[in-house]
Amino acid sequence: MGVLVEICQLLLGLSLLIILHEAGHFLAARLFKIRVEKFYLFFDPWFSLFKYKKGDTEYGIGWLPLGGYVKISGMIDESMDKEQMKQPPQPWEFRSKPGWQRLIVMVAGVTVNFLVGIIIYSSLIYANGTSYLPVKNVKYGIYCDSIAKNIGLKSTDTIVSVNRKSVTRFDSITTDIILEKAKSIEVKRGGQIVSLPISEDNLSALLGDAKGFIEPLIPYSVDSVAPGTGADKAGLKKGDLITHIIFKSDTINTQYFQVFSAALQNYKNMDITLTVNSKGTIHGVTAHIDEDGKLGFFPKPDTLQYVHTNYSFFQSIPMGISSALATIDGLIKQINIMFTVKGAHKHVGSFIMFARVYGTVWNWSHFWAFTAFISIMLAFINILPIPAFDGGHVIFLLYEMITGRKPNEKVMEYAQWVGLIIILGLTIYGNGMDIGRLLHK
Repeated sequence: MGVLVEICQLLLGLSLLIILHEAGHFLAARLFKIRVEKFYLFFDPWFSLFKYKKGDTEYGIGWLPLGGYVKISGMIDESMDKEQMKQPPQPWEFRSKPGWQRLIVMVAGVTVNFLVGIIIYSSLIYANGTSYLPVKNVKYGIYCDSIAKNIGLKSTDTIVSVNRKSVTRFDSITTDIILEKAKSIEVKRGGQIVSLPISEDNLSALLGDAKGFIEPLIPYSVDSVAPGTGADKAGLKKGDLITHIIFKSDTINTQYFQVFSAALQNYKNMDITLTVNSKGTIHGVTAHIDEDGKLGFFPKPDTLQYVHTNYSFFQSIPMGISSALATIDGLIKQINIMFTVKGAHKHVGSFIMFARVYGTVWNWSHFWAFTAFISIMLAFINILPIPAFDGGHVIFLLYEMITGRKPNEKVMEYAQWVGLIIILGLTIYGNGMDIGRLLHK
């Protein structure tokens, strides 16, 4: 069921963005009285799942979900319709229009995607406001995974800066390390500032699995107990505090939930002793851990003080624009990372990765936030000066507008083929990396 939810969210999000992108090209073309022969969601080599014709345009849904397209008369595009280009230019064709009109048609798709991203970000900010956890409010310390421990971080550290740039938001620390390719992280330890070097191996490992790198330590208590579980049979009750795990000669302090949850993974299908504080009374109980490393209760975490800000309708618009620009800045830095950090290319992904980010639970806020990110990403990628992308067409148009000479149609045709091969190759590579990660889990 979870996989189905992931697939449905991915298809809905991508379909919406593809339709809006192609609608940008379509409406701009119609504005300048350019004929649009096809408007398709997904590609339709050999056959389509659905189609109907209205006026001069055939609308349809293809079977290959790798994007979508509009076939504009008199333009070398995905259709590779060379026969049409051999005929004399017609007044309704793309190639007959002034350069500035053709330029607007070409950038209309990415413009729509960028605006859609801004609208979604602004709407989410208006509806939900913004929240973040200040570093100074991480009052119990930090939980460190293996990568963080390799860097030298400790649970008692207070992080003060990344690459000697001060940080105020705890949730931005991991992102700052990755996107800035940080060489160091500075912490307050024992009243002194200590600088911890971050190696390229650390950065590469963090790219592979950033989840859980560092988290604020959170005390917890038992909130409710599932019937028939180890927690139930051990007599745990609402409000109990589990302070220690004792197994043979090992004693682990488990006042923080992340430490407790991680420790249980070492005792699957085993009986352990728990030290429990029940309303001030300390006692020990024996509990069985199941095969998944679970005890069988729902925790009630202590709350940390977040900073929450609400915005009016008009205040949310510049905030949405800032979010969109920050997304583009992040994408540029990610491309830089792919080419400059050892092993970074191994973490490239495609549709499977997108589906997993959407998640197995349908949460509308998360759905729209990630869809906004993809919309900005599509705008950014499509405007890159790569043949077959909108940016490739823009480069040829700018050349024509500056020099007054049209590019050779053979050159444009070959460039289109090169672009299509690049897109197909990247798609196969990204999905192949996704499948490889799934098989090696």
